[in-house]
Amino acid sequence: MIEVTPPMPRTASEPLPPVTTTVLRTLTVAAFVVILNETVLVNALPQLMTSLEIDERAAQWLSTGFMLTLAVVIPTTGWLLQRLGTRAAFRLAMGLFLTGTAACVVAPSFPFLLLGRVVQASGTAVMMPLLMTTLLTLVPPHARGRVMGNVTLVISVAPALGPAVSGVVLQWLSWRWLFGLVLPIALLITVVGLRALRVASVPDPAGARPRLDVPSVLLTAIGFGSLIYGLAEAGGEGAASGSAPLVPAPVALAVGAAGLGLFVWRQLSLQRGSGSPLLDLRVLRHGQYAAALTLTSLAFMALMGVMILLPLYLQQVRGLSVLEAGLLLMPGGLAMGLMGPRVGRWFDRVGSRPLVVPGALLLLVALSGMVVATMIGPWWAFLLLHVTASVGLALMFTPAFTGGLGALPPALYPYGSAMLGTVQQVAAAAGTALSIAVLSWREGALLGNGARAAEALDGGVRAALVVGVVLAVLVVVVSTRVRATAGTAPSPAAAGDGTPAEGPGGPERQTAVSLG
Repeated sequence: MIEVTPPMPRTASEPLPPVTTTVLRTLTVAAFVVILNETVLVNALPQLMTSLEIDERAAQWLSTGFMLTLAVVIPTTGWLLQRLGTRAAFRLAMGLFLTGTAACVVAPSFPFLLLGRVVQASGTAVMMPLLMTTLLTLVPPHARGRVMGNVTLVISVAPALGPAVSGVVLQWLSWRWLFGLVLPIALLITVVGLRALRVASVPDPAGARPRLDVPSVLLTAIGFGSLIYGLAEAGGEGAASGSAPLVPAPVALAVGAAGLGLFVWRQLSLQRGSGSPLLDLRVLRHGQYAAALTLTSLAFMALMGVMILLPLYLQQVRGLSVLEAGLLLMPGGLAMGLMGPRVGRWFDRVGSRPLVVPGALLLLVALSGMVVATMIGPWWAFLLLHVTASVGLALMFTPAFTGGLGALPPALYPYGSAMLGTVQQVAAAAGTALSIAVLSWREGALLGNGARAAEALDGGVRAALVVGVVLAVLVVVVSTRVRATAGTAPSPAAAGDGTPAEGPGGPERQTAVSLG
């Protein structure tokens, strides 16, 4: 008689196959380089304002435009990843990024530089969902927390390190070198990555290839573009520059809201019919995923607002050099990076709630402390508070990304990743635009009352940080409704979307976040 030994349960510490590790490392390094550029110009805004003869509201579009391009292009990646294999998508992403970076190096004027940033962002938009979808396809549920912790280094730490890196470079070189130094690194990664992906291939998408719905793409551009433009120009009337927006902010906001409403209607119509939606909104029927989407969006709004405010404040109000401002922000980014893998392991053990709630509270404490520090705090208070905020964000991002995406059925992975990336970037762009709008409005009001330039900027930054505190309060509210749950993905009947009954990786135990 032959005895059959039951298989041992798999643990989070079980190593992944070498092929999987090779693919993920390649995509992670490439994604780190391209996403770093999202915030690399934040610390360069004062130098750019002088070099290109633009005001702070125009300069912030070099960051806001980058994030807005991500928000417009990322929805198409659900379709793109179904049409292309991993290697072809990687080639497209890095080709666009290299082209945009080269254009930024030689940009003779602000419009040309902004165009280069848009092309750059188009490549970044493809890389982010490519990494997330490949991870969900290759990594089993029992190891996703650990692996996603490493990927958090890309998603959240790369933008956090952007100002620090630019501060070091700008101390000795001009802003053009922020792109000139990246160009050969990105070219080397492209060559190495294409070779690695040829050796360790990832299965290409199977089944029918969906068609791209062009009206949906146009509606995303109109909706998101008008919305972010309206937020960016909302403080124009009180701005120090006194320049009038091309389109009044209320009109832009109304057009944006109408465009997004039509976009949602179009996607629902395509889902009911035989067409292929650009973003499959059925992902929002999964409570775990919807909670993660809300939490990360609010947190990214607060994060990106702070990222653009602190360099301006530290240099123009506190008198720090560009190097000193960059170095002050570096420990926070490093803390977030070092915590990523550890938080992933904690998530595999305890789930979401024990991590997300403390993280939200730390973010609220840090942003509230920054408001107080603008009035009575020394410069080093911002160092401690930025590290505190970074630790709080690290505790939230990995559980939210892993739990939210892991709760979706496999057929919705590309759309879930695209939706998360889209809303996250819209939130980041909105946070940046809203912060600058509030800063400009308050600064203009103080200047009109006879305040000096430094005093007016101080008051403007403080008012914008208060907006960040309000966002942090909302993050805390959402975090208190996060639950740590275990179980399989919803059945087709529960999901209502016709997807397979088994969740990611089959009927294995998984941990996710959900709204209670």
